[in-house]
Amino acid sequence: MAIVFAFPGQGSQVVGMGKALAEAYAESRSVFEEVDDALGEALSKTIFEGPEDALTLTRNAQPALMAVSMAALRALEKYGISVREHADYVAGHSLGEYSALAAAGSLSIGDSARLLRIRGEAMQQAVPVGEGAMAAILGLDVETVREVADKASQGDTCEAANDNAPGQVVVSGAKRAVERAVDVAKARGAKRAMLLPVSAPFHCSLMRPAAERMADALAAVEIEAPAVPLIANVTASPISEVAQIRRRLVEQVTGMVRWRESVEWMAGNDVGTMAEIGAGRVLSGLVRRIAPQMTTLAVGTPEEVVKAAEAIAAAKQ
Repeated sequence: MAIVFAFPGQGSQVVGMGKALAEAYAESRSVFEEVDDALGEALSKTIFEGPEDALTLTRNAQPALMAVSMAALRALEKYGISVREHADYVAGHSLGEYSALAAAGSLSIGDSARLLRIRGEAMQQAVPVGEGAMAAILGLDVETVREVADKASQGDTCEAANDNAPGQVVVSGAKRAVERAVDVAKARGAKRAMLLPVSAPFHCSLMRPAAERMADALAAVEIEAPAVPLIANVTASPISEVAQIRRRLVEQVTGMVRWRESVEWMAGNDVGTMAEIGAGRVLSGLVRRIAPQMTTLAVGTPEEVVKAAEAIAAAKQ
């Protein structure tokens, strides 16, 4: 059975994440130092100590989550587990694709940190604060949510942004249109529909200025072919060519995160285990809803690293 190493996205951050890894492993500690050097600031202090409102800023949360994921991966490597030797694919949820590419040797940690800082700032600046919104729609399938978004748009932008799991779809767009979508979704039978506490309408066409900025930033960075294919958000299928990676990273700024379809592709292509490398267990929870037959491993603390290393080694025997 194949193994995928998966990397979480925004929303998984919590103050103190990765601190135990940095204290337990010099290799993990060096990742945080490398990210601090790349950004020219002590982001690690914000990661370890907060304050929470500083960590949750998009410009900080994105490189912070990548740093924790790479710190966890370096700890795994201490036990002989590597992407090249033990993973068949990598995947990431939104910003997690940058973590996945860093893990697969496609991007350097420093470049990943700088790109995610640019990405976070560009996404925040694309729409003035208060003019955009996102809402979670629970209990409706993605096609129904697309119909809801279309009906709610009324000349404004409202689009399906994240297809996370069966019955868990997020819409994104202009605030008034997203508010209308909440009402329309409830009328269509949604179990729940509620605005999310986010600072910008991610993964919709309003992010086009951010996509253009990322196209320039990615064009200036060296990208290598990954050690294993990346299951891309926008295609829900594996990619490994450098030109395609650049293109898909630009497209995912405005495109829908097709996580449900990505996991369905994994399950249909002999993936039996997903190791969630980094903060939290959000992706593991989604996988249990999409493909409950798959084994999930959390890799975010020293204790989890040890258990996951043993499980991955056994799965590859």
